[in-house]
Amino acid sequence: MKTLLYSLFGSLLFLFCISCREDLVGKVTTGTITGKVVQKGTNTPIPNVKIFTSPTTQTIFTSADGTFKLENIPIGDYSLKAELTGYLSTFQGVNLKTGQSVSVIFELSDDDSLNSPPPIPLLLTPVDQAVDLPTSVNLTWNCTDPDKGDSLKLKFKIIVKNSLNNIVFEKENIKTKSYFLDNLIFGVTYFWQVVADDTVNTPVYSEIRQFKVSATPNNRFHYVRKSGSNYYIVSSTETGENFQLTPNSVNSWRPKLNNEAGLIAFLRTVSGNTQIFTTKKDGSDLRQVTTTQAVLGYNYEDLDFSWSTNGSELLYPSFNKLYKINKDGSGLTLVYTTTDGNFITECDWSNDGSKIALKTNDVNGYNAKIFVIDPLGNILTTVLTGQSGAAGGLNFSVTGNQLLYTRDISGYESANHRQLDSRILLYNLTTNTTVDLSSLSEKILGSNDLDPRFSPNDAEIIFMNTSNDGISEKNIYKITLTAEGTGYPRRLLFNTAEMPDWE
Repeated sequence: MKTLLYSLFGSLLFLFCISCREDLVGKVTTGTITGKVVQKGTNTPIPNVKIFTSPTTQTIFTSADGTFKLENIPIGDYSLKAELTGYLSTFQGVNLKTGQSVSVIFELSDDDSLNSPPPIPLLLTPVDQAVDLPTSVNLTWNCTDPDKGDSLKLKFKIIVKNSLNNIVFEKENIKTKSYFLDNLIFGVTYFWQVVADDTVNTPVYSEIRQFKVSATPNNRFHYVRKSGSNYYIVSSTETGENFQLTPNSVNSWRPKLNNEAGLIAFLRTVSGNTQIFTTKKDGSDLRQVTTTQAVLGYNYEDLDFSWSTNGSELLYPSFNKLYKINKDGSGLTLVYTTTDGNFITECDWSNDGSKIALKTNDVNGYNAKIFVIDPLGNILTTVLTGQSGAAGGLNFSVTGNQLLYTRDISGYESANHRQLDSRILLYNLTTNTTVDLSSLSEKILGSNDLDPRFSPNDAEIIFMNTSNDGISEKNIYKITLTAEGTGYPRRLLFNTAEMPDWE
């Protein structure tokens, strides 16, 4: 009996324990924690962030879109932490209740305290105290941020000063490690420095280096090249050492040097009008000469003007009128008006000031006349008249007894003013005879010789030659004259160049 009672008590105790365990299992439940990690300020998702709880349950990493999900986490209070190198670790308290899904957003901030400043920029070129540099210099340096993640943030600033410690150029937010500095002034010493900035630390300054631009050159050749729809002027020696005198951003053409004035005059487009400008040989001291009366006529590219020998005055055309103006823009005076209403396109002033050569044409650029007048407007000599085809390119010899000009001997006329066989002709004002210099200097068939100019000593001639197709390259050549007026074979001086001047 006693044994039976023990057995019954044991069975009841077993059933009670089973019942209690089932009750406990039913009360121990779990929950889910989801969330996303983004960069503070930009809300950019951050992948590979370590997510873990304290007390410890699970450790996971955020996916490519910055999201994470902790499943089957026992209910309770937790500290949820987000951690990634380069960012400040952060945590949030989570109270996970029965069957609950909790959503959490982490905003991580850059850990600037771990960011190293960039090194001091190392200046490479030009070398310190370099001299005789051109007016365009490529500044280069080296600087690598030790924090690879900052490579996209690192930027530079260039500071350029003159000898008076005045800042003449400053450029910020440079992403490369070089900068092409142009429009420098001849004979000036420049001081330059580079500043590195990673946007986190204090900017780091390089040492200061200096270089000097060469002295003002005495270049005697000037011509134009084209950049897009604009002409720009180049100053050059005969051996090809050159610099760009005017920028590409403005249309500038027809350069003419006057050594007495120490100035180069040229035409420039201003608000749709053609005006005369002057500048010093180094491109400085730019001044507009004409204002109230622009340079006007048929086809702005063909328009031409002339200096007086002493460099005090300029002659220029405006439709059917010829004007004279002082180099400072004062003293505008009407010199001549055509009697037939035709436009004056080109002019040249003799060295002694006694003669002015004019080329006139109709509104289509044809019916060309070339004649010589005195300063009072009296016609002295008629060089060309009654010929079909285009003509132009006037230039007196030093003595004023000879005149260069060009004429398309094919006589071809078209709406686009195309020339088929333009030649350089030398007219003798004493004998009234003409010599075809192109035929004596191996002119290429199917090409045009244009814009001839005497050398300063009258012994040579420079000019532009190009194919008559109107689209080929234009080049400047030189021929040397003999005593008999014949020419030697032509020699190439400058490629892709036109409108030459030699003073």
